[in-house]
Amino acid sequence: MSTLDPRHRQSFAGQVTIALYRISQAIGHILRQRGEASGLSAAQIQALLFLKHVRPGVRTIGGLAQRLAVTYATASGVADALERKGLLQRQPLADDQRVVTLRLTGTGERETLALEGILDEVEAVIAALSEEEQRVLQRATQQIVRRLQAAGHVSVYEMCWNCQFFQKNAHPGDPQGPHHCAYMDAPLPEAETYLECPDFTPPSA
Repeated sequence: MSTLDPRHRQSFAGQVTIALYRISQAIGHILRQRGEASGLSAAQIQALLFLKHVRPGVRTIGGLAQRLAVTYATASGVADALERKGLLQRQPLADDQRVVTLRLTGTGERETLALEGILDEVEAVIAALSEEEQRVLQRATQQIVRRLQAAGHVSVYEMCWNCQFFQKNAHPGDPQGPHHCAYMDAPLPEAETYLECPDFTPPSA
């Protein structure tokens, strides 16, 4: 029995699954539309937004491959295309010249800023729901994402403040950062706590 077959959508779970599938199609359509307008593929748009918001240590080809859920070679191809467009640069890591990091150029920063509102239309549709409907939707979708994450189908990137490894003001006065990441066992500068991290783990996990 397939949920994609209209004859088998009698259950609530099947109907919700199709609704989520259509939402993913809508987001894909928005990405393609915006990409056509700016000369970028959907993967290139996602790469730019990834580099804008992820913590510095993950701005590599490997980090990009993990975020896009593609092979290293495919991620490298996406980076190559953005480099040819003058939107990013490859740079050796200061502490380890063997590691190449990806950095947005000034043009890349401006292009990414213009892409920041790409999901505003989706958010506006959700904001039009009642507060109670939004709360129910939030709880339900969070549970769905967590289970899909546990099954290895999605990577959740969030900022430090709601992570179980985040220790606020553990190093007051430390020039390397006032906070601490127990996962990395390292101080955290304030600015980096607002960036997305692939090691984010909610307190309840």
